This record gives sequence, structure tokens and C-alpha cells, in this order.
Amino acid sequence: MTSKITHLLFILLTSVYCFAQTPSFEATEGAFVFNPEKKPCLTEQQRNDMRLTVETGIASLKHQNRLSFSEERRGNHPLFSWPIQKANTVDFNDVWAISGYVDHDSEFNNNLLDYNCGSRTYDTSNYNHQGLDVYTWPFTWKLMDDNGVEIIAAAPGQIVAKSDGAFDRSCDFNTTTPWNAVYIQHSDGSVAIYGHMKNGSVTTKNIGDMVTEGEYLGIVGSSGVSTGPHLHFEVYEGVVDNVLTGLIDPFSGSCNSMNADSWWADQKPYVNPKINAALTHSQVPNVFPPCPTTETPHISNTFETDDTIYFAAYLRDQTAGDNIQLEIIRPDNSSLFGNWNITVGTTASSWYYYWYYSGYFDMVGEWKWQVTFAGETVTHTFNVSSALNVDQSDFNQTSVYPNPFNDVVTISSVKKVTSATVVDVLGKSILSLNNTSEGINSIDLSHLLNGMYFLIIESETKETKTIKLIKE
Repeated sequence: MTSKITHLLFILLTSVYCFAQTPSFEATEGAFVFNPEKKPCLTEQQRNDMRLTVETGIASLKHQNRLSFSEERRGNHPLFSWPIQKANTVDFNDVWAISGYVDHDSEFNNNLLDYNCGSRTYDTSNYNHQGLDVYTWPFTWKLMDDNGVEIIAAAPGQIVAKSDGAFDRSCDFNTTTPWNAVYIQHSDGSVAIYGHMKNGSVTTKNIGDMVTEGEYLGIVGSSGVSTGPHLHFEVYEGVVDNVLTGLIDPFSGSCNSMNADSWWADQKPYVNPKINAALTHSQVPNVFPPCPTTETPHISNTFETDDTIYFAAYLRDQTAGDNIQLEIIRPDNSSLFGNWNITVGTTASSWYYYWYYSGYFDMVGEWKWQVTFAGETVTHTFNVSSALNVDQSDFNQTSVYPNPFNDVVTISSVKKVTSATVVDVLGKSILSLNNTSEGINSIDLSHLLNGMYFLIIESETKETKTIKLIKE
């Protein structure tokens, strides 16, 4: 008997120690900054080559009497759908963020003006950014390796040129390597350019073939002048007198001096906050390996009760002052720690947060990791199994409800509970019950004062479990 009491007191003291440790909700966090040096993704020579590629392609199709649309602009311009989408194999909530819009300030050297009169663009000593840059996030290189982000036709049209076979893991703005790209002319004569595709991913359709809106064109890659996988999307009014002319910014805004209306069917907001992913990891996620090393995300959805689990949130377009709400939910839908909130401290186009915990996953089954941000809730499920033997595992699934409680608590167990002891936080026994014949299924605790207690239960095969109780 003395040995058993000593054992129970040891469990109690251990439980008091564990539960007295308030879990830390302070996150490890950081920014993912695409193209931090804000350098152009086309050299002047490559831009001239690009223009020549379009002009030559259209001239060749015209000479062959295969050009579907007139050189001269006619009809209404297209209304674009978004030019990238996640592959069916990717279960992230979203996979992209924007690093740069068209620069409307004709001056160089950091004189920046995007369509919305902001500065989400870039220039250099002799270059103004002339397209839309959409990069992949999170785990940008792994997404490329897995063919996770597809480039699709923003509008129907005719392929007037394409290129493939170029190196696609560029990390250098000084390279002269060409990019892999597809060039499409639309019915009004306008031309859209899709650049930086992954080597070998470019559509197998031929120059002169037609494409429909939403049709696959390639995989987001890092070919040409680039330091990471992204799509460079650039639009022109068309080819006039064999010359590509009339740069277009498809976004409508007060500072767009190129065109009066939007070229998007549904223009996305200038700041477009999103939960790109809510994930669980077995180790610290490797978010920033040296370019072009593929990230090792350590994504896992299967754990054991004694594992350390890393809970991560990957956001797009967060703004300082935004609120993020987080929760870890047990298989019985009770909350592990309750909701906790953090306030965003830094405005960024892509940002990550993670927390890690161990010793709290005392219930086997399907758990949930839930992130709420910008009016959206993303729920990620993961499974916890027991490393115990079969009997211990069965008893480990025992739960008590309601908890917090007012009067009576019910014990739910696949094994018969033959002994129950309630103790307070000082280790003093409040109540002891024994029932070896029928087992203990409920306990009346209405006489207890509000506060925290511990219920120590024992099965008919002598397994024990300690459960924290809260009386309200």
C-alpha cells in the first residue's frame, strides 16, 4: 500500500509540475523576402531578344498564313484570369505572393510608383520593372521540384513563340542564361509573356497552336535572370509594323498611366492577405536554405504521444496590427490550450510563424491545428498514436467530460476504471473511490470549490492515468 501511495504521489507531483508550466505562445517567426536586392529579371539584351522573339514569331506565322489574329489592334482587350494555380498534388491553402508590380515612374535609381501609387515595384540605374512578378510560397524550391505551381493561360489565344531547355535554378542576376517562356497573342492583337518557367515543363503544343483560358503552359521555375522560382507576366498592346509596342499594366489604379481600365476579369486587391499554409512539422522547418537548395520542410501529419510537434503558419500580405488566432484541438474537440492570439508586428508580403510543444498530446486520434487570419480559417489535421503497448494505449484513450465541469464528471474508457482518487494542487486527497465489480463511470464533484484538481484513475489491469480537472 505504501509503495502504491508513493507511486501515486510521484505521478501527482509530476503532473502538477507539468501542468504548472504555462506553455509558451511566443512564436519563432521571420520574413521570406523574394528578390531582396530588387534587381531586374531581364537584362536589356534579354529584353531586346524577347521582343525580337515575339516579332519574329508573329512575322513567321503571318508569312505561313497561320497567324490567327491581325497585327492591328481590334476589338476589346482580354480580361485575364489569374495566371498561376496550385497543382492537384499540393494541399497547401495557397502557393503564391507578389514581389513586384509594373513601375510607372520613368526615373531610375529607386524612383518607384506602382499602379496604386505605392512602391511595390523596383528599378535600377537604367531599368524600370515592366511586368508582374508572382513568386511561390512557402517552400518555393520544393514546390518547383514537385511541379507544384502551374502557369496557365490568362486568356485564350495563339502561341506565337516559346522557348525551353534553359537552366532553371538560377541564383544570379549577372547570368546571361536565357529563360524558358511562352508568348501568346490574343484576339485583339495584344501579347502576354510568361517567363522563368521550369526546364522541360513548357507546354508540348507547337507555335501556331491555340490555347484556351486556364490551359496549362508550364511550371513556375527560376530560368534566366532570377534568384528563385517566380512567374514574370508582361503584357503589350501588340505588334505594329513588326514592332512589339504599348506596354500594359493589367491592374487598374490611380497611378496607372498606361491604360485606363483593368485587364483582369476579377482584379485582386493590392494587399491580399491569405493563409498560404497551416502545417505540422516533425522538426524545425528549413525555410531558407542557400539558393538553389531545395528546402527540407519536415512536414509530418503522423506523430506519437511523446513526440515534439512543430505548428507553423505561413502567411501572405500581413500588415502590422493584424490579428492571428490559433488553436490546437484534441480528437474529442476540446481545446488543448484554448485560443491564443498574436498581433502582427511587421508588414510583409510573406511571413512564417511556428511554435513547438511536447508532452501535451495525451489523446490518440485525429487532432486539428487551426489558424484564423484575415477572415479565413484553415484547419490542418494530424494524427497522434501511442507508443505504449496495446493495453496501455487503450487506457491512454480514457477521457473525462465535461472539463471544465460544474457537478458530475463522466469517465469514458474502453477499459474498466476500478479506482479513482481526486487530489488538490497541494497533493491532498479529496475523494477516493473503489469499485472493482461494475467499474467507475462517473463521479459527483459538486461539493468541490472552484479551482484546479487532479483525478488519478486506475484500470482493472493496473494502468494509471492522471487527468487535470477544472471546477468552474
